[in-house]
Amino acid sequence: MIDGALPYLRCPVCGEALARAGERALRCPRGHGFDLARQGYVNLTAGRSPHSGDTAEMIADRAAFLAEGHYDFIAEALAEAVRGAGGLVLDAGTGTGYYLARVLAAAPAATGLGIDVSKPALRRAARAHPRASAALADLWRPLPLADASASTILNVFAPRNGPEFRRVLHPDGTLLVVTPAQDHLTELVDTFGLIRVDPAKRDRVTESLGNGFRAETTTTLRHPMHLTAAETRTLIGMTPSARHVPVDEITAKELKVTAAVDLTRYRPA
Repeated sequence: MIDGALPYLRCPVCGEALARAGERALRCPRGHGFDLARQGYVNLTAGRSPHSGDTAEMIADRAAFLAEGHYDFIAEALAEAVRGAGGLVLDAGTGTGYYLARVLAAAPAATGLGIDVSKPALRRAARAHPRASAALADLWRPLPLADASASTILNVFAPRNGPEFRRVLHPDGTLLVVTPAQDHLTELVDTFGLIRVDPAKRDRVTESLGNGFRAETTTTLRHPMHLTAAETRTLIGMTPSARHVPVDEITAKELKVTAAVDLTRYRPA
């Protein structure tokens, strides 16, 4: 339900607070209106976004893979990092809402908001947890949130907007960023010729956040996976390589793969 996030939302046109305008819309005092989709998310793009995000096929693959529990180790680490927190948990680039739901389960006093530019993703994210809301918004543009409104920001395999993250994060808040480690899915990459993790990934993450944050800790998490042929194909379908290789033409096979990610905790500088 969008109502839990309403106190934190702001009009993307003028920055005023938003309120319910009937069953299927939000409106600000200046009259700017935003429709609630039938699936429960609100469109706060203030116009056409230049990005469409992950396709329905990519989102279906991601949902299927996550449902098998292969990335539970990431969700558990995030949940532990936020356990007992309150206020607003913003999931920037929420996808299906999988990680946000796990975090909210560990933080009963918190309210969740997942933002993404993919409509197929938001259809799932809006139903991910009873205390989770979902909004269509472009991470590269000003976020439709009040200043210092989020106690926690999650950013899992998603773009980062350092200045906006700093603006909407409370001075005492936490930013949790999950990025692929250098050896993430190496076996899969080598077997199928997929896109490799940029060796300068950590430096690029730090650069994207600018001077608004300081890293407190970085933990590398590794998890071995024994995938069936079907799961291997699904995993390829949810990676960035799915945009560049003909996934349907790949002959997948059973494979042992290591998932490796860096979880970094940032504080406002």
